[in-house]
Amino acid sequence: MSSEVKPPSLINSRFVLITVFLDILGIGLIIPVLPRMVAMFAPQPDQQAYWYGAIVAAYAIMQFFCAPLLGALSDRFGRRPILLICVLGLGLNFFLMTQAPSLIWLLVIRAMGGMTAGNIAVANAYIADVSKPENRGKALGKIGAMFGMGFICGPMLGGLLGEQHYQYPFYLAAIVSLCNFSYGLVALPESLPLNNRRAFSFTRANPLHNLKGLTQLKNVGALVWSMGFSLFAQFTMQTTWVLSTELRFGWTPLQNGISLFMVGVCSVVMQGFLLGGVIRRLGEAKTAMWGLSSSCLVLIMYGVTQQGWIMYLLIPCNILGYAAAPAIQAIFSKAVDAKSQGAVMGSLSSLGSVMSVCATLLGTSLLAQVGHFPKGNILLGAPFFMAAFAQGMALLIAMKHFSNVKKLI
Repeated sequence: MSSEVKPPSLINSRFVLITVFLDILGIGLIIPVLPRMVAMFAPQPDQQAYWYGAIVAAYAIMQFFCAPLLGALSDRFGRRPILLICVLGLGLNFFLMTQAPSLIWLLVIRAMGGMTAGNIAVANAYIADVSKPENRGKALGKIGAMFGMGFICGPMLGGLLGEQHYQYPFYLAAIVSLCNFSYGLVALPESLPLNNRRAFSFTRANPLHNLKGLTQLKNVGALVWSMGFSLFAQFTMQTTWVLSTELRFGWTPLQNGISLFMVGVCSVVMQGFLLGGVIRRLGEAKTAMWGLSSSCLVLIMYGVTQQGWIMYLLIPCNILGYAAAPAIQAIFSKAVDAKSQGAVMGSLSSLGSVMSVCATLLGTSLLAQVGHFPKGNILLGAPFFMAAFAQGMALLIAMKHFSNVKKLI
């Protein structure tokens, strides 16, 4: 394969999409069983919630500091080498987790995994490189669709294997990631031409500097806060879902795998097939607001329901919610030139990491406080109510922002 970078119009983005799919497949495999791995060392529900929160937060903290660094490095050296390094690191991390002799080591190893967790930001930059501005929302939606495909296959397989032994999904995740690395090494072309690369700067790699820079982008402003609250809601649900359903409904890894399988299907249907038409009809601003509204309402319903089977019915009711994130990402992407896509996507990843840390610590701590209540107590849904409040704040901020932008036009 020639090392020459082809024009963006000639690059086939399926390579990076498959890479993202295999990446998320590996992550999805361990979601239903990570709480069970923690439970092997911490048998009490409150201990499980606190340690699980600490382990997930450690991963997110390292991702916060390293994602903009990886994004800036990809602006300097290209997307391909950074993506490959991240995928290789992820595979090795999955294997090391099976060898952890204690919770402390499990926390340390998971934190090391967060160092290479900025690959999605680089993948977003890759897609931004090869797509035209008017098609960027749809193109970034394909990344979301690959997330969904990974969550269709990963949690289901993880749940099935976790019923046999909690370590089996980690071994399979390691194998998948290493196969992903081998595939990318052979098939993944570079997307960033030499003339669009920029010198590395530690200032741009500083996550705090980049977060501040996001608020200064043209026609973006307060939308950063909306994105932050929405990510907080999303990560609160993600990090407490398995623990919450185990406490509230007595779900097994397989049942959680089925529920996450349904989430993946809805994500793929919206982001892979419907998103382009939705954005063309509504525009990116209205798509984002309708998606945030849908998520807020469904999160409230997640919290109040007392029957596990109702959760399965509610998941497809939020299909429009999966359109909000790529619509907002497209707005951010259009606010910068081609040379800064990696840094901006890395900054968005850092914003996600900050919200992941906050959501994980607050959500699992809240769950630990209410976890001793008997099944059927509405307070067991407290993490979902907190997520619904955050999503409501995201909606209000977005409405005000788009209203102000419209007045300026």
